[in-house]
Amino acid sequence: MTETSSSICAWGDGTFGKVSDPVKLVERAELELTELKQALIAGDVTEAGKEAADVTILLHRLMAVLGKDLSDEVDAKMAINRAREWQSAGDGTGSHSKKSPEE
Repeated sequence: MTETSSSICAWGDGTFGKVSDPVKLVERAELELTELKQALIAGDVTEAGKEAADVTILLHRLMAVLGKDLSDEVDAKMAINRAREWQSAGDGTGSHSKKSPEE
């Protein structure tokens, strides 16, 4: 099965109940992100994959609660990112010079 924000949200609602405050999903994602960081520091690639999935699942659920689909949001944001000029930090990350009018 290929999951969508809608299918993940339906699972979450059935498992945990309806989201009463979307901020709670972000707070939980922050905890999962910390666990992801800890797995990377420990060099545990398997656990890092599971924790990255947990973060993504929470973000999918958040977007569905907001009436959106995370994959569609990523596609739209990547179109903006591809049109920008970027400055590399030299460590695999970077930044753009200023925000575009679309944001």
